[in-house]
Amino acid sequence: MKMKSILSGLIVVCAFTDGAIGITNGRARAIVAAVVGLISLFVGGLALARSAGRIGTGNGRAGAIVALVLGLIGMVLSVVNLGSSTGGFGTGSGRAGAIVALVLGLIGMNLGGLALARSRRSRSTD
Repeated sequence: MKMKSILSGLIVVCAFTDGAIGITNGRARAIVAAVVGLISLFVGGLALARSAGRIGTGNGRAGAIVALVLGLIGMVLSVVNLGSSTGGFGTGSGRAGAIVALVLGLIGMNLGGLALARSRRSRSTD
């Protein structure tokens, strides 16, 4: 019973807000940037695990470079969305999603950079 009242309250709040409901152009751009940043984060994590010798026999150098490039692309897409959005939070401009995408891209680039440094270090000691 309590869950139904919370759900109906949320529906009423969403019905009477001035913000856009659904996927707007700004939200779609933010989603694309977030997905690219999330892929960068995933690939960077795998490359870091490979460079540490935990997964597979490869050194993870190619994955690290892919994570760096995808992280940079995700960050550029999110900065472009932040620069072009005119509204604030809750207006459908995708500003909050772009900030999340910026953080995901940054973390993906950091993981890729760590994996690249670790693969260079292990390669030079052989």
